[in-house]
Amino acid sequence: MNRKGLLAIASNLFGKLYADKGYIGKEFSQKMKDNGIDLVTRVRKNMKTVVHSECDQALLRKRSLVETVFDELKNLCHIEHTRHRSPMNFAVNLMAGIVAYCLQPVKPRIAVWDCRDPLAVN
Repeated sequence: MNRKGLLAIASNLFGKLYADKGYIGKEFSQKMKDNGIDLVTRVRKNMKTVVHSECDQALLRKRSLVETVFDELKNLCHIEHTRHRSPMNFAVNLMAGIVAYCLQPVKPRIAVWDCRDPLAVN
């Protein structure tokens, strides 16, 4: 997804958005901040280090797990088919892929905890 598309999708959102290095840029980050979104990314090798909270660092490390789920949905559950002839066929294919994913016996998991209390485990 390109930056313009992200700006359009996130126009009604607020909070933090965790993205990859492709979304780094002062101008783009400022536009996101003006919309109420704090863009959290890793830095490139030639950039100054940015200090993130422990919670942000942990969530950035979990991005690969989210990308794994997206890959499984697209490749194993076949939800990326784009030649549907009607919106109903698209919706049926999407729901079938999501149900197929939910029925998989082993799925990636993220351990969730309250970042404000490092001793609490949910």
